[in-house]
Amino acid sequence: MNDRIARAALTRLFEPNDTVGRTLVGRLGAYAALRLATGAQPAHTLPDVTPEELAAALKRWAPRVPDLAPEKDLATIERLGGGFLIPGDEYWPTGLDDLPDPPYGLWYRGDMWNGIPAPSRCAALVGSRDCTSYGAAVTGDIAYSLAQRGICVIAGLAYGIDAHAHRAALAGGLGDGAATIAVLAGGLDRDYPSGNADLAAAIRANGLTLSELPPGSAPTRARFLQRGRIIAALAGVTCVVEARWRSGALNTAYHAETIARHVAAVPGSVHSANSAGCHRLLKDGGAALVTDADELTELLTS
Repeated sequence: MNDRIARAALTRLFEPNDTVGRTLVGRLGAYAALRLATGAQPAHTLPDVTPEELAAALKRWAPRVPDLAPEKDLATIERLGGGFLIPGDEYWPTGLDDLPDPPYGLWYRGDMWNGIPAPSRCAALVGSRDCTSYGAAVTGDIAYSLAQRGICVIAGLAYGIDAHAHRAALAGGLGDGAATIAVLAGGLDRDYPSGNADLAAAIRANGLTLSELPPGSAPTRARFLQRGRIIAALAGVTCVVEARWRSGALNTAYHAETIARHVAAVPGSVHSANSAGCHRLLKDGGAALVTDADELTELLTS
């Protein structure tokens, strides 16, 4: 078994936020970590993992071991017109290496011919699923103008701000590279939400859908939150257009801040709950106030 197959298996065995699994990979490498986690080799003492933590992790992973079929997963993604990237590959997005917890690999579908643009050529637009007409309009204006500048728009394919960002970027794309990329919180064999399946197909026509989860994986709340760190790492700036006080978009902005990426927010009405999170970022989080693509582009080049 080579490193690619081992990492494909790990994306099914370990949850993205599984710290014990991540420690095993960091200490032992993907192949040896997989063997230990599946019981193919005896468990042994590790400096950063207590015996109790390892025992609990082995118990947690055991129900998933019978379902491990990395060669099948790799064949599935190839049949869907995609592939699986690992660190060191030609098209591996090096921005992910800035994360303290980078994915073990990246599943993709779509047009990889032009690769994934560097963070300096990508901007993430995130926000509320139940966005207002104001949020939709601002998102559309910014995403279209960014795409016209050749800047790739990163979002999560969700309803609301994400969908408006993807659609406007597709409309403004120049056709010489990915206008927009969607990062999903589940397997790429099923576009989620299903109501945006046509949008996902349009994105893949000259861009990509990405996930750290293998085919067949269902999106969960925890996976949505973990997905935010990938969006943040792919982009040089994360802009929150609209967000409620406890929106998941603020989590994405937090991830961007922790890896020294620019964070921006669009101001909204003081009477709108959908802008409360943006005002929080602007007041307490040190986010840059932006109103258009020009200001976001300035952040990317600064």
